[in-house]
Amino acid sequence: MFEFSPVAANPRKRPVTPARIWAATRKIVLDAYGHFDSDDGWSMASHLALSAILAMFPFLIFAAALGSFLGASAFADTAVHLAFDTWPEAIAEPIAQEAINVLTVQRGDFLTVSVIAAAIFASNGVEALRVSLNRAYRVSENRSFLYRRMQSFMFVCIATIGIVVISTLLVVAPLVASFAEQRLVWIDPSMIGTLNLWRYIIAATVIVLSLMAVHFWLPAGKRKFIHVLPGIAFTLVAWIAGSTLFASYLARFSTYVTTYAGLASIMVAIVFLYILSCIFILGGELNASIRRYREARRRADA
Repeated sequence: MFEFSPVAANPRKRPVTPARIWAATRKIVLDAYGHFDSDDGWSMASHLALSAILAMFPFLIFAAALGSFLGASAFADTAVHLAFDTWPEAIAEPIAQEAINVLTVQRGDFLTVSVIAAAIFASNGVEALRVSLNRAYRVSENRSFLYRRMQSFMFVCIATIGIVVISTLLVVAPLVASFAEQRLVWIDPSMIGTLNLWRYIIAATVIVLSLMAVHFWLPAGKRKFIHVLPGIAFTLVAWIAGSTLFASYLARFSTYVTTYAGLASIMVAIVFLYILSCIFILGGELNASIRRYREARRRADA
């Protein structure tokens, strides 16, 4: 594993050059990957991917019950779009259809034992995120089990309420747009955009805000925005690249259907989530590596 050495720096402040930027970037990347490997990042990514699969449908069941209770008639369509619009179509289509089947089942059992159990299972996915980030940031968890569980449950509830609000807004948005086009002649219709465009924009915004929330509040300790920004930016860019490459692989070379038959869609989803999980954990490791590098530079220049 690569480790930063504070004695290698010159006490005098040297000018920033491309060579020095490349050397620093190389050290940070090697350190991040080294800690990812030593922290069992590959195994943690498997745990995170499986937890995501196990938490997905319980979360949707709980959210559907809460959405129905709050009167969000468009919840099912919005939840599916927010969850799967950013996935490659080949991966998302079969799972999204099953999600719609789950969400369109009429439920009158809000806050019964089964729905509360679904919320608890969904919170397990949040706990998997916490464990992964605690390892990446190399922090010890000293908060109580009850506090962590309540926080995870609150994350699930906030996510659900957020989807309910968004689903309501997406129902109201076309009405507002139609009214604006008819009454405000100075508005260019192209400025308003289509509902599908806004769905993509909202889904991307939700992903960014979710990444910020989990990096700030899930792991132990405190971090500033500047400390989590590099990992979040890396995660977003790498997710786009990884999704594109995996979708291209499925389109050209994949043999999942012939290998796994009826289980192909779930296997594709697990592999896809495993790739995203590796990238997510690497984002945390990158944040921690940059912080270690800066601390080593400060000690060397002192």
